[in-house]
Amino acid sequence: MSVLTRDELFQAMKDGRIEIEPFSENMVGPGSVDLNLSNQFRIFKKLRRGVVVDDAMDLEKITKLVYCERSFTLLPGETILGITQERIRLAPNLCGWIQGRSRFARIGLLVHMTASFIQPGINNRQVLEISNMAPFPLILKPNTRICQVVFQTTIGEAVYEGKHMDQDTL
Repeated sequence: MSVLTRDELFQAMKDGRIEIEPFSENMVGPGSVDLNLSNQFRIFKKLRRGVVVDDAMDLEKITKLVYCERSFTLLPGETILGITQERIRLAPNLCGWIQGRSRFARIGLLVHMTASFIQPGINNRQVLEISNMAPFPLILKPNTRICQVVFQTTIGEAVYEGKHMDQDTL
């Protein structure tokens, strides 16, 4: 598997193997594409009972969907879900990895915990597991380039057909 660099990223977009909507050329770096934070957040409810972690778990029952036009204040130690503005569609021979941007990681902002992999053949917006590891509140603003995606070629082809295959909202 090889990482696509800037020229290969533009060629893959020209060939239709990568589609990003909305897209701007200034999102593309030497080996990644920046993604912007939307205004949708899913915050966890304060529950007194435990949540059973299994395949039947219903995230909507333990969270609340909120929309913030200007900002969302993330408290120290707090985790929320966010989603990118961009929809990504990948060919069956490409996959991707969501990475945090170092400028934000240096102040304690995490954009994913463990779910950083973007499956081959995906066609959706990317959910971010956003955590504040700083000792002070962090103010998240929609339209911020919150993360980046590194794209790779795969050995063989596959198409993701799971639960989140057409995800467009949290």
